[in-house]
Amino acid sequence: MNRTLKKGRALLVALLLLLLITSSRAQPPASTQSSAPQVYSLSIKEAVAFADKNNVQVKNSLLDYQIQEQTNRGITSAAYPQLSGTLGTTYYPNIPVQSFPNFIAQATYGVLTQEGVKNGSGQPIQSPSDFGLITAGFGTKWNASGGVSFSQILFDGQVFVGLQARRTSLDYARSNTEVTRENIKANVYKVYYQLVVSRTQMEQIDANITRADKLLNDTRALFNNGFAQNIDVSRASVQLANFQTQKLTIQRNIDNGYLGLKYLLGVHARDSIILTDQITDEEIREGVPMESSYQYSDRKEFQQLTAADQLNQYNIKRYKYSYLPTANLSSNFSKQAFRNKFDFFSNQPWYSVWSIGLNINIPIFDGFNRASNVAKAKLQQQQTQNQLDYLKLSIDNDVALSRNSFSAAIVTLSTQKKNMELAQEVYEQSKKKYESGLGTSTDITTAQTDLVTAQSNYVNAMYDAIISRIDYLKAIGKLP
Repeated sequence: MNRTLKKGRALLVALLLLLLITSSRAQPPASTQSSAPQVYSLSIKEAVAFADKNNVQVKNSLLDYQIQEQTNRGITSAAYPQLSGTLGTTYYPNIPVQSFPNFIAQATYGVLTQEGVKNGSGQPIQSPSDFGLITAGFGTKWNASGGVSFSQILFDGQVFVGLQARRTSLDYARSNTEVTRENIKANVYKVYYQLVVSRTQMEQIDANITRADKLLNDTRALFNNGFAQNIDVSRASVQLANFQTQKLTIQRNIDNGYLGLKYLLGVHARDSIILTDQITDEEIREGVPMESSYQYSDRKEFQQLTAADQLNQYNIKRYKYSYLPTANLSSNFSKQAFRNKFDFFSNQPWYSVWSIGLNINIPIFDGFNRASNVAKAKLQQQQTQNQLDYLKLSIDNDVALSRNSFSAAIVTLSTQKKNMELAQEVYEQSKKKYESGLGTSTDITTAQTDLVTAQSNYVNAMYDAIISRIDYLKAIGKLP
């Protein structure tokens, strides 16, 4: 009895730990942080939708999609014309001075020599070998300029490939979001339905407590009338105490399960959740396709890797296009003014400067950098192909294992239900014999222990069947 009860508790605790590991550190919505405790009445569909809206992992994956949209805008902007303006002024407290050859003296001597001019001694003037340097300041104390620059990519293969890959990059970001949502959804299903099943477990323990309490009262009455021994009373008291202790343990595990569900949904711990859905043996069996055919493309992980493979193809194409020349058109227009004082808004002229340029860059040799980039991109694509092949094997394995587990769980569930019903009948018969004096307290205690064991086995079978159902639907990509 203790072993089966411990198994049930271990299942719930293990699932809670799995939930805490695989889910994000979900924060409560802003409305629940500052308001009074809330009460949420949720069906399983509503719980999934609630987690889809409030779970931090899902929120961040949706933000990743929006980030990719903005990244695509940045890629698109490279193909648009680029226009920028500049405006500035410069003041020179000391005008820059430059030194240069004394061309004035050189020119003067050249004229004198050419004309045959003679010096005071009557000799022709001869040019010296070194005329020296002269210094002069050029410019004005105040300079100002304002201009506009324009550029346009005429051809760049890598930019064009980036434009082609925009839709695929969004598909990849969307598939990442879908994988996250699928995992969160599966966890919500598991925790929600395990808590629903825990109601049955609590109803069973309450019924056991009621029966044990009645048995204790009946045994005391028989003891007081001399028809039972004191050990029978003690045995009945121990049984009742054990049931009461088990109820406290089960209730604590259920409370922890609700905390785990709140954590997953993004609900504050002080709030309350009411589960409105029920689950029956028939509902566990229904709606599960057991045919052998399934599509890899139904799995979110396969869609994710397929998008990644397409991005790798674009990456190879991008590096191949880097061998092609690039062409860019540019133009610059500016107005400049030069003043010795700050009077740029006077009627003095501003001088125009305008240039138009075409730049063609022809790659010739880069030390095999482009070749290594192409080879690396091809290897990365091969890795993705290997991951796709491995994922197909993994999906096949997941489907086969989960189908076998679900089929076995359904058979076990039916068997344990019948076994529980039979144990209930045995207990009722033992109780009637005991009350009529034809049975002993040991008989009824044994029958009650067997009933509790059968009940625990049935609850554990429901747990296993629910988990197997969800795992199988997730494996074939049909989780609703």
